[in-house]
Amino acid sequence: MEKHGIFGVGMSTRLRDGNLSDLGAELDNLQGLGVDLIELSAFDFDLIIGGRLRQSQLKKILDICGGREVPYSVHGPLALNFMDIEDRLPKHFQLLEVFLDVAEALEAKHFVLHAGMTMENDPVRQRDAYLRQREWLFKAGDAAAARGLHLCVETLFEHDGWIHTPNPCQLAKELAAIDHSHVCATLDFGHSYIKLDAENRRGDLVAECAALAPYARHLHVHDCFGRQDDMWAYTDSERLALGLGDLHLPVGWGDIPWTKLMDACVFPAGAVMNIELNPRFSEDASECLKATRILSERIRTF
Repeated sequence: MEKHGIFGVGMSTRLRDGNLSDLGAELDNLQGLGVDLIELSAFDFDLIIGGRLRQSQLKKILDICGGREVPYSVHGPLALNFMDIEDRLPKHFQLLEVFLDVAEALEAKHFVLHAGMTMENDPVRQRDAYLRQREWLFKAGDAAAARGLHLCVETLFEHDGWIHTPNPCQLAKELAAIDHSHVCATLDFGHSYIKLDAENRRGDLVAECAALAPYARHLHVHDCFGRQDDMWAYTDSERLALGLGDLHLPVGWGDIPWTKLMDACVFPAGAVMNIELNPRFSEDASECLKATRILSERIRTF
């Protein structure tokens, strides 16, 4: 279903720590909201053990997901990292291929993985990490294409001690250098906002996102205040009160300049807007979906 040049507006399943007992109810709920697509948080479904696919677990997922009149995208493991040290990259690729098989079995068209991260702060070693990522993402693009998938590389921000990950402009340059028809971007607006705050360039969010937009077949939509999670807070509610970090708020709750972003960006036709909502705001999912649909009316595509 094409809507103003985009495929439509979807929403991600919430985390469930490998327990599939309520996945069916979750899918029923998302369909009841009227989403056009569902993104499966497959990284948390305990599908793979020691690099091997659990066929019984996959069968459960296929049974739960099958027969529904809604397409899927699949979010791969957050641990996948093609900027990692050379010795580990074959393990990352092996894990990716198994998850691509899962996505193919679910008849997904988009497979989301995070952009690489590195512990290197030396510019030369960072450049080497980018070159590794280019090489392995091209191989990953071939593997995705063979399964009828687009590999959508998601904008990220530094966390958990990682020193560097590409900002939207840098990711756009890398995708241009890779130049693979099945390697594109997931533009996560909230992640990009936090990343640019770390670079003291919050005001460049619109221009940075506009630079990546032509590569972004997949959009992750959630709100935040673009602030580092750099103050102590005892509870998530206190972190929310301070506006810290990757909050995954409903659209309109933070201060992301959504209207400016939609007016400045031009996306590929058929791009997907997928809402990633913190489970604590599930009661506000319907209003968030409405707000995102209003934004989708402003989207321009080529």
